[in-house]
Amino acid sequence: MAGQLSILELILHASFVVQCVMAILVAASVVSWAMIIQRNKALNAAIEDTRKFEDRFWSGIDLSKLYNEVSARANVSGMESLFKAGFKEFARLHKTNARQPSAVMEGTQRAMRVGLSREVERLETHLPFLATVGSISPYIGLFGTVWGIMNSFIALGAVQQATLAMVAPGIAEALIATAIGLFAAIPAVIAYNRFSHRVEQLENSYANFVEEFANILHRQAVSAGDNQ
Repeated sequence: MAGQLSILELILHASFVVQCVMAILVAASVVSWAMIIQRNKALNAAIEDTRKFEDRFWSGIDLSKLYNEVSARANVSGMESLFKAGFKEFARLHKTNARQPSAVMEGTQRAMRVGLSREVERLETHLPFLATVGSISPYIGLFGTVWGIMNSFIALGAVQQATLAMVAPGIAEALIATAIGLFAAIPAVIAYNRFSHRVEQLENSYANFVEEFANILHRQAVSAGDNQ
């Protein structure tokens, strides 16, 4: 308890610059933790939605029926969004270019590639901020440490007889800034690496689905063209 009180006193009696550094780092840590919690929920939901949709898609359901089910929902994201964009574009182009399967598939794949890019961008929301916090927080804390130590030595030079007790509080408060910087950076780096890996896995799943779905639509386009 005494150690906690002494640390609190050091923070309260730190110089204005060091206190500003600590406040910035604490704010960055709070915001990054809020984003970590939000991203974790969003990615877990995306993974679960992907699994459910794949089970539904490969169950043998009629694609037109599945499209109607997906379109009936207000908010569609992830793999469902790719399916909706691809099937909608395929149906639209197939009406006017039934004898040209290559033209139909080119437009369909382009629509799904655009949808894939948007979904990946949505999944990567907040990740740049976590990367920034993880990379610059130690340096911000180091700045506060350097500033506090510099002030301690300036004060030391103004007295004739120097003792360790005179500089110890200033150095201690300066080192607290570095500790807070690491406290903000470490969770942000861990979360960024973990989330980036999960986004990459989802992106690969989306890309594989786009290719497999395009093959299915291509067979339908060729079959319809041959029958005409």
